Amino acid sequence: MTTLPPTGFLTIGTANLEYRMIGPSPADAPTIVMLHEGLGSAGLWGDFPDKLQAATGAGVFAYSRSGYGASTPTKLPRPVDYMHTEALDVLPKLLTQIGFRRGLLVGHSDGASIAAIYAGSHQDHRVEGVVMIAPHFIVEDISVASIAKIKTAYETSDLKAKLARWHQDVDNAFYGWNGAWLDPAFRNWDISEYLAYIRVPVAILQGADDQYGTMRQIEIAQEECYCPVDVTVIPGAGHQPHREAPGATLDAVQEFANAVLRVDDGSQGRAA
Repeated sequence: MTTLPPTGFLTIGTANLEYRMIGPSPADAPTIVMLHEGLGSAGLWGDFPDKLQAATGAGVFAYSRSGYGASTPTKLPRPVDYMHTEALDVLPKLLTQIGFRRGLLVGHSDGASIAAIYAGSHQDHRVEGVVMIAPHFIVEDISVASIAKIKTAYETSDLKAKLARWHQDVDNAFYGWNGAWLDPAFRNWDISEYLAYIRVPVAILQGADDQYGTMRQIEIAQEECYCPVDVTVIPGAGHQPHREAPGATLDAVQEFANAVLRVDDGSQGRAA
């Protein structure tokens, strides 16, 4: 595939995955691949991918994983290793299908964890850096407590209606994520071993008031990674700094992206 239409669907296995392609296609420039959070989708990134594209000159590819947005629903309950499946099976096929040549992975929450698993399990020369926004490498008490709390909110407030604007099958999206995280077996989930095998620069962005994780996640990355780890703690932001502090988040991501990709202002990038 040489040129990606701005919107469409990719077929990976039995799933049709919706996507947005902003800016130049992978054949023409470096590509920033966006991996959304556990309740996210291609659309729920808002205008952040557009602003990131404008700030870097790279192409930005955002997609909805199975079970999210307009993508094919997933079978429930999700297994506790669902992020491993995304990183080890789905993402490699997706990168090949879009013609990915070089660029970055930018993941938020679950998406950050998927990016870490991928980068630590694949010595993929095309991936030149990884940005992790509010990543999880282990399960903390604060995570489980907040995820239990949001289940109550989903079932008793207007949260379901709000999420339904972004997901065609909102119950599939919500319970696929929430059910896996609240499964007692998930308390043993730990992907820190992958961090030692990442061989490219890493940027971690963490909201100072994140209700789903603590600074322990960053400490784990600093302890385990042999590669450089650039940490930005964003004051006044919770679990979604790209929405709660978009200016500071964009500045940090584009500075890292431009340093790693060496995309000059106004450049359309260079394929490897």
